[in-house]
Amino acid sequence: MPINKQKKIITIIFCLVVSNLFAQEKSLLKYVDPYVGTAPSTTISAGKHGAGTEQRANTIPAVGVPFGMTQWVAQTQRLETKCVPPYIYQDKTISGFRGTHWLSGSCVPDYGSFTIMPLIGKLKTANTEVVAHFEHADEISRPDYYKVEFSNNQLVTEIAATSRCSIMQFTAAAADSLYLLVTPNSDKAKAHVFVNKAANEISGYNPSYRIYVGSGKPAGFSGYFVIKVERKSNTGGVYSGANLFALDSIADKKDIGAYLGFKVAQGEVLRVKIGTSFTSIAEARKNLEAEIPNWDFNGVRTKATAAWEKALNKIQVTDTSEISKHIFYTALYHSQLMPRLYNDVDGTYPQFAHQYKTAKLSPGKNYYDDMSMWDIYRAELPLLEIIQPKLVSNIVHSLILKGQQGGWIPIFPIWNSYTSAMIGDHTGPFISSAYLKGIANYDVKEAYCLLRQNAFETPPKADYEEGKGRRALDSYLKYGYIPLEDPVNNAPHSKEQVSRTLEYAYDDYALAMLAKSLGHTADYKQLLARSKNYKNVIDPVTGLARAKHADGSWITPFYPDKKVPYITEGTPRQYTFYVPQDVAGLTQILGGKDKLESALDSIFIKDEYWHGNEPGHQTPYMYNFTNAPWKTQQIVAKVRSEEYTDGPGGLSGNDDSGQMSAWYVFAALGFYPVDPVSDNYQLGTPLFKQAVINMENGKKFVINTTKSTSSALYIKSIALNGVKYKLNTISYRAIASGGRMDIFLSDKHAK
Repeated sequence: MPINKQKKIITIIFCLVVSNLFAQEKSLLKYVDPYVGTAPSTTISAGKHGAGTEQRANTIPAVGVPFGMTQWVAQTQRLETKCVPPYIYQDKTISGFRGTHWLSGSCVPDYGSFTIMPLIGKLKTANTEVVAHFEHADEISRPDYYKVEFSNNQLVTEIAATSRCSIMQFTAAAADSLYLLVTPNSDKAKAHVFVNKAANEISGYNPSYRIYVGSGKPAGFSGYFVIKVERKSNTGGVYSGANLFALDSIADKKDIGAYLGFKVAQGEVLRVKIGTSFTSIAEARKNLEAEIPNWDFNGVRTKATAAWEKALNKIQVTDTSEISKHIFYTALYHSQLMPRLYNDVDGTYPQFAHQYKTAKLSPGKNYYDDMSMWDIYRAELPLLEIIQPKLVSNIVHSLILKGQQGGWIPIFPIWNSYTSAMIGDHTGPFISSAYLKGIANYDVKEAYCLLRQNAFETPPKADYEEGKGRRALDSYLKYGYIPLEDPVNNAPHSKEQVSRTLEYAYDDYALAMLAKSLGHTADYKQLLARSKNYKNVIDPVTGLARAKHADGSWITPFYPDKKVPYITEGTPRQYTFYVPQDVAGLTQILGGKDKLESALDSIFIKDEYWHGNEPGHQTPYMYNFTNAPWKTQQIVAKVRSEEYTDGPGGLSGNDDSGQMSAWYVFAALGFYPVDPVSDNYQLGTPLFKQAVINMENGKKFVINTTKSTSSALYIKSIALNGVKYKLNTISYRAIASGGRMDIFLSDKHAK
């Protein structure tokens, strides 16, 4: 038989076998632990490098569906306080169940949220009295379901949810009075709540306010809610703190809320349904009617279960270690919480950077926000490019709409507003990456015009002060770097000149690649030249990132391993390796591959690697650009085992909308996007015996790992679709096309 024909038959048989093996979804929700990241980090690098809120991952055990508008969580912390999540594992009391818009894993405030507190016995409304003790042993927390029994054994609460809505049921242990207290969580005493006893309904809204640039200004939309109760109430009213009022509404006072009261029998179940919206109470009601038309709690939960099983089954792993599967699927869960759906079921959504104006999407589109772009462009969004490309297309379309509605494409859009948070301009790398990978169901010409505007123009003063455009662009273009003399005003992170220069250089490279693909040759050449600006802040003498004055002189004294104002959340040594677009150029500055290897060694030997912050996430993989790629395999395995566990403290820093978790997903699969714009991922050692990536196009990419011994760590050989493979990279197109990669590991690394 001819060899080619034989290979074709083998391939067909392989595909049929794989199809039969994975035709059915596995039950994977059991491996997800929503408590991971809800307590201070217990990892090694967090102990040395983390400080304050950086030592918490700031995740919450939320109930909902992937990328949902509103999530639902037991509230152990009141109000919408910066860097304080609504649920902290060490807390002992619950003050309600919150419809939350907390940015998962972040250090920002909640917004537009509200809380429902069931209260047995006498009516109390003062914050100090409206609390219930609980034990973790009395909780069940899953992505699709939450249950808790208060320690006084008087009440059991259960929660299930859809994209925009929730259903809760409260079971009384004895015959008594049951009150439902609804509180808009406004820190500014600007909320409004209504009670309609005849309709057994409470509704209201909590206005959102901007953060970072423009902090404190109205964001131009509110979190709206409508709550319907299954049975008729006996009483109702509104309150402000401990003061009760026989009114049907209350607004703009401290600690306001509304209540409905019921008489319940022993074992009786009281159900409530909640609709939410970012546009109006009327739309919240429409969302509720569409998503939860009846009172079937189990039906809602079943649909949520199916949604999460589908999302988790995008990647199926096989291994004997149950702990590893717990860590992996918890990471995959955290990677699919953000960005947040913003539109109602009929496509209505709040216009970006406007004051209470709405727009409507064309059929089949969704609008997303809460994009922690400085974090997620590195791994979380690249992961979605593989497992959720249709969602990625919608996210890009959402960014284009923001640029059109606000006049400038945002750098870090959260709260549906400009923030200019963090540094860099990483909307560009994300859109470039998506388009160059063939994810292109949007107006790429409009996207390019908006991205080009950010890269070449500074907005008028009033717009700049609102957070539009790149910070300190004039200095960057004038000097080829941002000098110390520019304090970078009107920025949430002022100064940070070196980190900003390094990241702008990468952003320029990203836009250059997009310009080239669209035929903008002049822009391509200019942007590609600008992408070399990183060289202006790498000191060839020390081989490290270092600040410069406007006259070109280096800062003195120089502290390579201290946190300094010109570096973002890190040290010069840690930031030196942020040159993903031109590792060859960095290698030349340092004096060759051996010098790059030594420079990388220095950060790990000195224990200066800080995994809990994003700029270093690519660093372990940069040994692939040296003569010792085996060190990538060694270091990545070490980071996987030391910086991720299956307990509440199991993440080494803020999860930042899933970036920390997405790193683990990639690392466990055995590859990572050092340069997210490019087609290539750097290879490392896979964690699992087998991993199957199920693409939206129906194709599968299977990674099989065989060890010579149980401790084998180093790659001995690779075969791709049965053919010997010698590269230490794998392309997006190879994965998306489907196939099989066989990796053989040994105890000894290749010299």
